[in-house]
Amino acid sequence: MPGLLQSLQEILGNEARPTAIQALSTKHLFKEHVEGENYKEFLLASETGSGKSVAYLLPVLQDLKCTEHKQSDAAVHHSSRKPLNPRALVLAPTHELTRQLATFAKSLSHIIKLRVMCASKANTPSAAKRSGTASKMKEKFEGAGAAGDSEFVISKSSRGSRPVDLLVGTPMKLLEMERGRGWNWEERAQARAMRIGKAESEEHEDVKDEGGGNKEPPREFWVDEPEMGLENVQWVVVDEADVLFDPDFQESTRMLLADIAAARGQPVPVIPPSALSSTPDPEVATSSMKSISYPFNFLLTSATIPTSLATYISNYHPSLTRLASPRLHHLPPTLRTEHTSWTGGNKNADIERRIRRVWAEDSLVHSKTATGPGPIKLSKVLVFCNKRSKVEHLAAFLDGRGIKCVALTGGAEARKRGSNHHLDGFLKTAGPAPTGPGLCDPAQTPHVLVTTSLLSRGLDFSPMIKHVFIVDEPRNMIDFLHRAGRAGRAGEAGKVVVFGRAKGRGSGRAEEVKRRVRAVAG
Repeated sequence: MPGLLQSLQEILGNEARPTAIQALSTKHLFKEHVEGENYKEFLLASETGSGKSVAYLLPVLQDLKCTEHKQSDAAVHHSSRKPLNPRALVLAPTHELTRQLATFAKSLSHIIKLRVMCASKANTPSAAKRSGTASKMKEKFEGAGAAGDSEFVISKSSRGSRPVDLLVGTPMKLLEMERGRGWNWEERAQARAMRIGKAESEEHEDVKDEGGGNKEPPREFWVDEPEMGLENVQWVVVDEADVLFDPDFQESTRMLLADIAAARGQPVPVIPPSALSSTPDPEVATSSMKSISYPFNFLLTSATIPTSLATYISNYHPSLTRLASPRLHHLPPTLRTEHTSWTGGNKNADIERRIRRVWAEDSLVHSKTATGPGPIKLSKVLVFCNKRSKVEHLAAFLDGRGIKCVALTGGAEARKRGSNHHLDGFLKTAGPAPTGPGLCDPAQTPHVLVTTSLLSRGLDFSPMIKHVFIVDEPRNMIDFLHRAGRAGRAGEAGKVVVFGRAKGRGSGRAEEVKRRVRAVAG
């Protein structure tokens, strides 16, 4: 499609050539769906930084544009009065990734004029937030719609259907929009009570019952009206499928997929979680092992295919076609590896010294290649730790040593602000790089990002991030591939520095890590 091609050239340049996974996608996914044929089922698997988002967004956006009028006519016959009725969904594990994907999809579709939305708090107005219950009370007393904590703010006067072509969000957020905010509040409250040890309530139940029904009534939870209908969904892309089908995400992912199928008039069985656990109950697994065929085009993408995902696909989607690049489960060829040893003293000081060495090398290159006066452009460094506490301690140490950095964990306040501005300077952006005083000074502008695996999946970081530090032993090689793959993307040069013990206690594990890293770096 000319408009789509023009947008792609504006983003990547006229000299860009398709990667292996993009070539496979072009060959298999651009075929138009014919009435009566089965919907597409594909897995796109390729190493990090190989352009998988382009590989799936191009065919999805082209199909949405080609079927736009057909879908508009069909939508008239649906009775859904929900505000949002998307035609395609992209699921991703983090809000940071959903925002970046939505921004990229908008840039691809701005010429062909498709409507892309992101289920992130970037859409929340700056007005003070009110709870769903408070909003309902305001409606009762004033007869007006009020904005709640939902990302999409829809007043009562505009409850009519709003055209949306592509919606990007996390599975839990999309479930909230489809079922109504608060649909699982009771379940979440019970889980929270169990976590903080409120089991003592059970000890008093018998006393209350014997006292003649003195038991407190159960707490009621308010559920907002659903904001989204699923009847028009033609495409579902599960990005980072190895995460969204792991134990932490799989239940909400499968629940949403089942809701879409039911909304489209072809319900599918909901697989019990016990059948998908690492040690499934044989009886439950056998009884539920029936292949699933969704009534929509179903795409999975991943940089790795762990055993759990491979087993799930084989058992429940045997007809799904797997498209894999030759370098799957390997590091990008432009990414070098380096192993460095702890000195035996302060580990934080070792990390600081290695960061300053990176910048010393940058200064040396600048002195040899600079053609005129100007500030030295220092590399950005991404540091991965295994624990939140380590992130906080390391960031505090570096700040104290005059290295301004960003520390990001799952519970960080910066993540609640509704945009990716907390990652400014680290994520890849379109347009010219910002300029100004202090931007090249690591004492004034953050040049180091310290985080956990939270930011290791899917995010496209700036080419200025040429070094990834892995300061804790990787839990597994899947985790290592994702962390290391934040550098050396799209043909850019990069280096992953793995810290470990050279001798003494723990050196055996470090040697094993080296052996496994060599296997994926080949």
